[in-house]
Amino acid sequence: MSDALIMTGRSIRLSRRNVDALMMAMALPVMLLLIFVYFFGGAINTGTEYVTYVVPGVLLLCAGFGSASTAVAVAEDLKGGIIDRFRSLDIGGTPILAGHVLASTARNLIATALVFALAFAIGFRPSASPGGWLAAIGLLVAYIAALSWLSAAVGLLVKSPEAAGGFTFFVSFLPYPSSAFVPTDTMPSWLQGFAAHQPVTHVIEAVRGLLLGQPVSSTGWVALAWCTGILAASVAVSGALFKRRTA
Repeated sequence: MSDALIMTGRSIRLSRRNVDALMMAMALPVMLLLIFVYFFGGAINTGTEYVTYVVPGVLLLCAGFGSASTAVAVAEDLKGGIIDRFRSLDIGGTPILAGHVLASTARNLIATALVFALAFAIGFRPSASPGGWLAAIGLLVAYIAALSWLSAAVGLLVKSPEAAGGFTFFVSFLPYPSSAFVPTDTMPSWLQGFAAHQPVTHVIEAVRGLLLGQPVSSTGWVALAWCTGILAASVAVSGALFKRRTA
């Protein structure tokens, strides 16, 4: 645990020094929320105020973008040889990767707070109970952690930071064919099956229901199961890949 916290501090310091990337990670959620609410919101009928509908989708879109940067950070560590130096100090692979994941979670929680602050300023009015808020934030943290560990596995799998950057596009694209910005029943019939059952839709619907004080029935458990499954598989795969890359 102490090694993991040290590695987390290192990753956070690296993020602070990379000012351009940090500013983009903070500014992107703000810009996306304003774009969707004011550029597209007037043309989209969701049965409720569009800012109320779209906030959970923007949260997950930006969480995916921020978490995917973990792949680039891990790939850069491998390319630069710093991991070999850490291993010579008897620091295992799990603390190194956990440091990247915890730093990614911290960055994403700051971006999430910015989205919520802006959303309240432009009319977002959730009706969640304190328990609903805790459940929604917990589910967001689980989603961010799962994607961050998946990104760490991708960073270990690819051969260069440039290749790892391609994963950012894939994760950022995934919320679009979901219920993030429009109801899935408005999509073409051939797309509705995928959009309604992919993990992002379940997480968005659960977070949306919790924030609005609506019953989420089994959706919340399905979303949590997706996050837990992705997290467990990614941790296991990351461990195996780390041993193979550093053998």
